[in-house]
Amino acid sequence: MSALDARYGTARGLARLLLSHVQYAGGRAWIRAPETAAVRRLVFVCQGNICRSAFAEVLTRRMGANAASFGLSTSSGGAAHPPAAAAAAMLGVDLADHRTTRAEDYIPHPGDLLLAMEIRQLARIAADPRLAHLPRSLLGLWAKPRRPHLHDPYKLDDRYMLTCLRVIEGAVSRLVEDFPGVRSS
Repeated sequence: MSALDARYGTARGLARLLLSHVQYAGGRAWIRAPETAAVRRLVFVCQGNICRSAFAEVLTRRMGANAASFGLSTSSGGAAHPPAAAAAAMLGVDLADHRTTRAEDYIPHPGDLLLAMEIRQLARIAADPRLAHLPRSLLGLWAKPRRPHLHDPYKLDDRYMLTCLRVIEGAVSRLVEDFPGVRSS
């Protein structure tokens, strides 16, 4: 396993990250900016809701903020991916109680901000008549440095799983600071 794989998942992960920077800079990211004061809940979106969005949701709740998550290509009720749960545990986050939610079972609330991991996921959200009106962005825009593409760690090297979750951890911390309305009462 190369250093590239540990940092970006695969060479394809690096290529998608570079492409996402171009798409974002060119205004082709399907972002619908929220009104900061109106955001009450952070909703994390990825493919399966078993790694990235699962970790982000549980971490956000642990930080005392309102959160939800769902997957664009999943079924409801599944557990977190075991390697994701193991990596999350290394960061002090327990994913044992997480259960997947499919997009069709997600119920939008006033004040939701959808945060996808990849631009192509934002495109799917924008094309969904049930979700298209909601504010949406990319979670990786809150990472330092910005990562408008957080490559899916599913079935990749454990080192990349931990790298990905650490990037998410930093981004979530900044989100909770930037959107004070998400803090639980």
